[in-house]
Amino acid sequence: MKSLLIRFLKDQSGATAIEYGLIAALISVAAITTLSAVGSKLNAKFLAISNGLN
Repeated sequence: MKSLLIRFLKDQSGATAIEYGLIAALISVAAITTLSAVGSKLNAKFLAISNGLN
């Protein structure tokens, strides 16, 4: 029983999966923020072009 507990405490595979999950979440938050800002600016630019054509 003691060896099982020691082996469980030394196991790092779960920590690695959590780290990859956190990295993926951080990248997706950054991508959503960036694309949202670019989308707003692009929409404003298209509106300005549309108004200029009218």
